[in-house]
Amino acid sequence: MPAVDSLNSLRTLAVGGKTYHYYSLPEAAKQLGDLEKLPKSLKVLLENLLRWEDNHTVNADDLRALAGWLKTRSSEREIQYRPARVLMQDFTGVPAVVDLAAMRAAVAKAGGDPQKINPLSPVDLVIDHSVMVDRYASPAAFGENVEIEMQRNGERYAFLRWGQNAFDNFRVVPPGTGICHQVNLEYLGRTVWTKDEDGRTYAFPDTLVGTDSHTTMINGLGVLGWGVGGIEAEAAMLGQPVSMLIPEVIGFKLTGKLKEGITATDLVLTVTQMLRKKGVVGKFVEFYGDGLADLPLADRATIANMAPEYGATCGFFPVDEITLGYLRLSGRPEETVQLVEAYCKAQGLWREPGQEPLFTDALQLDLGDVEASLAGPKRPQDRVSLGQVAQAFDDFTALQPKSATSHASAIDYQHDGKTHRLEDGAVVIAAITSCTNTSNPSVMMAAGLLAKKALEKGLQRKPWVKSSLAPGSKVVTDYFKAAGLTQYLDELGFDLVGYGCTTCIGNSGPLLDPIEKAIQQADLTVASVLSGNRNFEGRVHPLVKTNWLASPPLVVAYALAGSVRLDLAKDPLGTGKDGQPVYLKDIWPSQQEIAAAIQKVDTAMFHKEYAEVFQGDEKWRAIQVPQAKTYVWQADSTYIQHPPFFEHIAEAPPKVADIEKARVLAVLGDSVTTDHISPAGNIKKDSPAGRYLSEHGVAYADFNSYGSRRGNHEVMMRGTFANIRIKNEMLGGEEGGNTIHVPSGDKLAIYDAAMRYQQDGTPLVIIAGKEYGTGSSRDWAAKGTNLLGVKAVIAESFERIHRSNLVGMGVLPLQFTGGQERKSLNLTGKEVLNIRGLNGELKPHMTLKVEVTREDGKQDSFDVLCRIDTLNEVEYFKAGGILHYVLRSLI
Repeated sequence: MPAVDSLNSLRTLAVGGKTYHYYSLPEAAKQLGDLEKLPKSLKVLLENLLRWEDNHTVNADDLRALAGWLKTRSSEREIQYRPARVLMQDFTGVPAVVDLAAMRAAVAKAGGDPQKINPLSPVDLVIDHSVMVDRYASPAAFGENVEIEMQRNGERYAFLRWGQNAFDNFRVVPPGTGICHQVNLEYLGRTVWTKDEDGRTYAFPDTLVGTDSHTTMINGLGVLGWGVGGIEAEAAMLGQPVSMLIPEVIGFKLTGKLKEGITATDLVLTVTQMLRKKGVVGKFVEFYGDGLADLPLADRATIANMAPEYGATCGFFPVDEITLGYLRLSGRPEETVQLVEAYCKAQGLWREPGQEPLFTDALQLDLGDVEASLAGPKRPQDRVSLGQVAQAFDDFTALQPKSATSHASAIDYQHDGKTHRLEDGAVVIAAITSCTNTSNPSVMMAAGLLAKKALEKGLQRKPWVKSSLAPGSKVVTDYFKAAGLTQYLDELGFDLVGYGCTTCIGNSGPLLDPIEKAIQQADLTVASVLSGNRNFEGRVHPLVKTNWLASPPLVVAYALAGSVRLDLAKDPLGTGKDGQPVYLKDIWPSQQEIAAAIQKVDTAMFHKEYAEVFQGDEKWRAIQVPQAKTYVWQADSTYIQHPPFFEHIAEAPPKVADIEKARVLAVLGDSVTTDHISPAGNIKKDSPAGRYLSEHGVAYADFNSYGSRRGNHEVMMRGTFANIRIKNEMLGGEEGGNTIHVPSGDKLAIYDAAMRYQQDGTPLVIIAGKEYGTGSSRDWAAKGTNLLGVKAVIAESFERIHRSNLVGMGVLPLQFTGGQERKSLNLTGKEVLNIRGLNGELKPHMTLKVEVTREDGKQDSFDVLCRIDTLNEVEYFKAGGILHYVLRSLI
């Protein structure tokens, strides 16, 4: 430990006959002042600074600034935070390992030792984003989907197997095991971490960053963690601190208890709506109040998971008896549980009844006020009560432009010799999927019990519904089996399809061919209902325009109903075998039934499933990989290619200069997500990426998804801004990834236009509205932007992760000021722009000037705020990006 320990805070703690060294917050408080009312999430940050105090990246002034937060409840001070570990999933993990391999190649080329490039912090990569729902509603679905996954992803998995062998401090959880966040909650997370060094064992809070925005789920276990882009995570792995401002902390007080029939999903959608309305982007949220005493850990994890949806950096739950109970249930060693209790009580991190920390601001919810809810049709914060879903669907549909020639409200289609009628509002996908809810036994058991009661009444799912069950870990299928519920879910078509994210990340797989044709022929507006956390347009399936987040039992209910135009609060789901209408209330399980089923969940299940978590099945173990320390790149690979980012790393970086004679690549509106920017989901045959794959001999059936090809920059840069739902105002808001190449007036794919501009040496700018970069922490949203030649993004506001990723890739984030925006400035995309003020000394939050030459030759200008927010980011930007900064220091 590098600690200077200027406050003399190092102490020892005896637990279970073992001595631990730790940096004591109560001892530090003797010089910093009373810390009792400091939010517990900030106490974790303060301990981190105490432990890493070195008079270089952390000094005594940083400690005083964090303690002084109690007076101001906010701070503009930048601190250097070092998480204990890094978590990755394979979509973001593959490009990170590609970058590490490219960095090793660059070091070797420069004459250095490639083994200098190794993670310095422990890294766990969980392969969970690659399984697709190709097969479903069949007992063979799981095995067949795994087989297809291994065939599709052989190159990627061989590459990860190489990385597992080549890098120190790097573990891989093989496919078919679970979702990274649930594996983290059930196995990897410890709440209190330990490290042996210099003959001592140090204890400190478990903290992490992850390459998936839902890393925040682990905050339910009292572990401070949040999502960062792959770029930032790679830097953290390589020993760079995470540079951040001391955050504002919003307190969220919970009181009371949930009513009968109300689920954790209903609660989290309510919390999400409240916090989005409050405005918590870039802030910590910390939950407190005596309502926590009745909130199971799985419910806490469900709420913490959705932090990206309510916009916060994290949603933190303090440690208490419920935390300890979960650690024991999930099979953590008793010595770990005892250490967690002793350490958290010694440090003031333990939740006591009636505690009221001080917060920047606070809001409150009586759990008894929560009602049954969904969120949709295209944003997770748009909560709709169950009885209002049909009206919300109709309101959305009324606003949609319709093709006069093709639109009908219903159409017949044939399948298996039968004729079925498909209508607007039809639920074509019903998926129990994603980390949010599949980690929660109460909502999962409720789904199984509802399936049982539905079958007893004689109900079946509608034939046009593609149903699937993709739990976050194997423990779920163990407890379904123990509770005797598997057979009922199977009978309704909710057979196991895989352990992974599936539908929530766009891996829903194809619909039946006649259904896809019917949707297109009649231009139907159909629906998906999923238990996930993301429902952005174009994400779940390209033909499904409305997507609704719901609890697992409601997913099953909508599969029975077959339409979101039914009011499940009062309309029957169908007709029972006795000829009588069956209502949702008739089959909804009671709290007692759910509680009895939950009793079947036991510690032995966790021990069984996590005993050999890193081993994988025979197919995984059979993958042959070279033992080389530098990767042998395959020129003909369409999955893994040597990226161009570090080609000139041995040369001095070019001096930061003004951006001259830039053209606008696209003008975008509000809430442009990283799904809109970064390639995600299916690869269209006639897209630039599709043409590239075809030219390289890949059959359309083998295109796979963009996510699976994140290790190939050629595919990814062609797919940047190629989302079928992105709207470029340069084309009047037309959907699809096209733009106008202004000098010629040609309408082109954004990639094709960017390449034409690159040939002419023309720098590019993106113009956008509010909340640019909302959504998942997709590093390719920044990498692809960089490779297209975009030098700056000018937006009204940025989502936290994407802004830092742009800086990390050397792209300048700029913000409109003084209430100005693209429309008030009449920016059409036809302008030529100069960005002035970069030639001098670059500083955080400096004002820059944008000079505008209009299409008619007239000139004017406007000011923008430079959203390089910290001094560290200035250094990264000057080096050409964060990884360039790290690599140059090593070379």
